[in-house]
Amino acid sequence: MPVFGLLALAAGASRARDYEVWLVDQSNSFGLNYGGYVHIWDGARLEGKAASKAEPADILDLGAETAALCLANTGSNPVRPHMLFFNSTHSHGILAFVASGHVVVFDGATREPVGAIRTLPGAGGVQQAHAAVPAPDDSGILVCNQNGKQLEWIDTDYSSNTYVRRDDKLLPLESLEVLGLLPDNAPICAAIEASSRFAFVTLRGGGLAIVDVQATPMEVFALYDATVFAPVGCGTQQIGDWMYVDAGGGLASNLYGFDLYRIPLASLGGPFPIPPAPGHIQWLYSDPSDHRDAHGILATKHERYAWVFDRAGNVAEVFDTETGAHVNTVPLAGLSLDDPTPDLADISPSGNRIFTSLRGPNPLSGDPHASTGAIPGLGIIQVTQGGRTGFMKAIVPISNLDSSSVQRADAHGIRVRRIE
Repeated sequence: MPVFGLLALAAGASRARDYEVWLVDQSNSFGLNYGGYVHIWDGARLEGKAASKAEPADILDLGAETAALCLANTGSNPVRPHMLFFNSTHSHGILAFVASGHVVVFDGATREPVGAIRTLPGAGGVQQAHAAVPAPDDSGILVCNQNGKQLEWIDTDYSSNTYVRRDDKLLPLESLEVLGLLPDNAPICAAIEASSRFAFVTLRGGGLAIVDVQATPMEVFALYDATVFAPVGCGTQQIGDWMYVDAGGGLASNLYGFDLYRIPLASLGGPFPIPPAPGHIQWLYSDPSDHRDAHGILATKHERYAWVFDRAGNVAEVFDTETGAHVNTVPLAGLSLDDPTPDLADISPSGNRIFTSLRGPNPLSGDPHASTGAIPGLGIIQVTQGGRTGFMKAIVPISNLDSSSVQRADAHGIRVRRIE
């Protein structure tokens, strides 16, 4: 082979390892009542013409090493892997198990579980971890203990793989409930802004808490009721000098909804000189009609646009981040798939592909009216016009058939891992 051919092959191999896509399957490991799977693809495999047939580079069976670590550290097995994040350097992944309350930390390069912690019991002794969000400065992980209606904090040292839950930093939220205004303070999702001091936490019954996570114990800095933020918020992400927060449906008690807000971070004269008054919070979009369910949020390249995914409507709504204006609706049904049910999403480092999790026919989280999808797997969206629009380019199915050949796979958490 000519020398230039070898160089081209080496360059291609380097590009193939530029990033990975990690996709969480919430279903149990085959033959078990715990575990689950994480499918991992090399990014380059998902950008070619044969993307729909791309095989994962690895599939982590969470019923094996991960379950063994959880059992050794906590005395119980992990159930229902749900939301996934990476720390600031993408050296480690953080996976929350919503049905058992486990938070498991993975070494990103080796894909081995290196830490396992479990939340405290809530009502009826049930332990939950709906989301576990790393601080941008890598100082810790904020855990949304849904059933316990409290926030928990895990100190992190990724270099030594030391992870310790801080019981002196617990923040109970149930005591702040107010009938009609804050009826259900179960924390759903959270994002920690860039300074790593304040977390924005959505509440199941409506409302939002801004929490000082550096305080011991953590403190509520500002609290907004259901007249300001609608129920069942999930998407939370800082884009520029704004924190974007959405609210949707997905529960039997709140079937449908699509609301998007953004909260100023620095426009009041610095980072939080006072809690932003409701009048400073921009309500960008609202559609209370049937078959709407706002869920995942992401920013396109250069943070020019914000995409908000709708599980029930099978679309993504696109917003101009400079003005906050709604500029487009991107239909995601197609490719012989009428009900893809896009849930969460992330974007490639180049910004030319968005990857979204597609729910299965037997959803394991969220009410089935909004969470039931046709084919579980990975949706690949081609981004065009600088992020203003795009189209579903390919779908990569995943599968987990039980002993009766029933499809149990149900994709949910998804993240792009950069490889430096």
